[in-house]
Amino acid sequence: MWDYTEKVKDHFENPRNVGVVSRVDGDGQVGSLSCGDALRLTIQVDKAADRIEDAKFQTFGCASAIASSSAMTEMIKGKTLDEALKVTNQEIADYLGGLPKEKMHCSVLGREALEAAVANYRGVPLPQADSPIVCECFGVTEKEIERVIRENRLATVEDVTAYTKAGGGCGRCVPEIEKILQRVLNEGQPAPAKAASEERAPGKMTFLQKARRIEEVIEQEIAPALMRDGGDIELVDINGDEVLVTLKGSCATCPSAKRTLADFVTEKLRELVDESITVKEVRP
Repeated sequence: MWDYTEKVKDHFENPRNVGVVSRVDGDGQVGSLSCGDALRLTIQVDKAADRIEDAKFQTFGCASAIASSSAMTEMIKGKTLDEALKVTNQEIADYLGGLPKEKMHCSVLGREALEAAVANYRGVPLPQADSPIVCECFGVTEKEIERVIRENRLATVEDVTAYTKAGGGCGRCVPEIEKILQRVLNEGQPAPAKAASEERAPGKMTFLQKARRIEEVIEQEIAPALMRDGGDIELVDINGDEVLVTLKGSCATCPSAKRTLADFVTEKLRELVDESITVKEVRP
């Protein structure tokens, strides 16, 4: 399971400011359901003071997405628009006591929704609106990638994927991400360079690519085989190389369940995804 802070858990289980403000002055919608994360932020503005009176959100996403959105609304209420726009994705994560690296894109999504809502209120285009899309899978633009590299001092493609999802789908954009990364680093930005041994090896899957491949193998290879004998399997979570699953049907009570996990499920995932994978059963 993800190692969430107590504050992340609190904002996920008891989210603040859910819904739509009573008078929508600014409306920012980012992400999409097809990408797995979608967020709508609405703001109500005191026009005389150019100050955010109220902010509410609606989101489709994981615990980190909900917690980040909830935290952001708490952080920006009462600020002027210019003050709110200075809130960074790292400050959102820090407000929550930190986020897992693979979930940092949720804090970036919140910051982008705020910018979209303010731009909508002011009637101006977003800065990245005219930027070419680099990652078609998740609709991430060149300017968005450049910005997260600079602001968060990113140094690898995996970092960029964790903060934007770019490169985590089909992977065709990875070479372009590498070019952008090197260009920004060569500009003298404060992103720390990492040793060559730490850089992504050619052909190595990103976390999102690996997670998607694990889901495919379980759904297309493992589950159908277990179903033929009256069993089933459900993917619960992925924590690095550890895959958490729940056995169902006849597999749940079978005395050979441990052998099924070790000899079939684990070996199949190692064969078709990554040889370093381990599998752990989680009982409901």
